[in-house]
Amino acid sequence: MQKKTSRRKFLLSSAQAIALVSFGGLVWSSFLQESKAGVLPLRPPGALKEEEFLKHCIKCGLCVEACPFDTLKLADAGSGKPIGTPYFEPRKIPCEMCFDIPCVPVCPTKALDPFLVQDAQGSLEINKARMGVAIVDKEHCVAYWGIQCDACYRACPLLGEAIKLELKRNERTGKHSYLLPVVESEVCTGCGKCEKACITEKAAIIVMPREIVLGHVGTNYIKGWEENDEMRLKDAGKKFLKQDFNKAKDYLNNGEL
Repeated sequence: MQKKTSRRKFLLSSAQAIALVSFGGLVWSSFLQESKAGVLPLRPPGALKEEEFLKHCIKCGLCVEACPFDTLKLADAGSGKPIGTPYFEPRKIPCEMCFDIPCVPVCPTKALDPFLVQDAQGSLEINKARMGVAIVDKEHCVAYWGIQCDACYRACPLLGEAIKLELKRNERTGKHSYLLPVVESEVCTGCGKCEKACITEKAAIIVMPREIVLGHVGTNYIKGWEENDEMRLKDAGKKFLKQDFNKAKDYLNNGEL
């Protein structure tokens, strides 16, 4: 009888150990998945591109400590963002665009690179920051309904530059005009003050990571009317198309051509 009891206790202990190990494995697996979360959060000024940022950031929290407005915080378990990395949520606390950008110089690994927020003289320039870009939800922005609202326009620190108001005739009434907020993506710093100021229950203008929402033209097209745009082709490889002129002649002389 005693042997049967001992055997039963042994099997029960073994089952508990296996269950505990399995549960621990599941917890650890979910922890690892979250630590490498795929969603791109909004990073502080001067942040490298996300892949490089995650390689360089040592999760020291110095940038968070340096922020005087408590804008920045470190991602924790359950946030859905890479754990221990700095980010901010504009709807709660936007970036206040500090002229001395205190969060950048304290970064020991240049995950926040001062070079990315410098002017031609080498001085820190917050207007060079590209934390994200504001996107207008035209379906829910009341200005696009015809209701006069310029909250985001007025909140923008680059007044009349990053967000402009476009005048458009209201075809529905025939008597009024729309004042429509339009974001200049090349100027927008992604500070999020517009998102914070939006009057709708859920913001109709939101800041998103630039990698997600902006396209990339490549080297197939240039703005021929802008001399500086040709600089994009400086390092582009030359591509030559192999042309068969006989086939071209046959095509042109075929049919009615």
